Amino acid sequence: MWTLLHYPLCPASRAVRLALNEAGIEAGLTEVKPWGITREFLDVNPAGTLPVLLVEAKAVCGIYPIVEYLAETVVREGPVAARSGYWPGNPLERAEARRVAEWFLRKFDAEVSQYLLEEKLYKPLSRRGAPDLDAIRAGRSHLRYHLSYVSFLSEHRKWLGGDHPGFADLAAAAQFSALDYLGEIPWNDFPEAKAWYGRLKSRPSFRPLLMDRVPGINPPDSYANLDF
Repeated sequence: MWTLLHYPLCPASRAVRLALNEAGIEAGLTEVKPWGITREFLDVNPAGTLPVLLVEAKAVCGIYPIVEYLAETVVREGPVAARSGYWPGNPLERAEARRVAEWFLRKFDAEVSQYLLEEKLYKPLSRRGAPDLDAIRAGRSHLRYHLSYVSFLSEHRKWLGGDHPGFADLAAAAQFSALDYLGEIPWNDFPEAKAWYGRLKSRPSFRPLLMDRVPGINPPDSYANLDF
């Protein structure tokens, strides 16, 4: 039995959950609050970051190590290995897919998610003072830039990473889904990005994420609506 140490609205945790679900892997979920990292957790992952996948009492720490571990060890139905599922195409196409995944896991996270999740979710739940309105405005401004980039990619290729769905799409959708829970995505201003997200949102792997709820904070009705 595998166990994922995660937080429901942590984008990196969500990306790994999607990767597990896409491969049909059932893993137990243990919630860890990002603002309340304990000494016991640091013994598992000294970096103090989520997610962590526990496999046979061994810890695989961090999103890229986890996804590469899955790609190297999990075989999907039929003759196609999981590596082709997460990173489809030839070496250059896989390199491009990894670039796009990196964009959302690093750049988007630093410029958008860290601002909005910290100020609108983590800070209130941990009672660390009032939200920083300047930080919220900065995150929202950066968000529109990234939505424009998703729209650009959607106009020039079938999926964000190339001609086939892969982990690049899961990484991006994980970021957007966490912020969508907070009602922060102006989807109607970016119809191409909305159409792309709608296709991801309709995949069976997404259904468990749409059932997530944070006590005291309810998502908008459109969050779990596949026809949003």
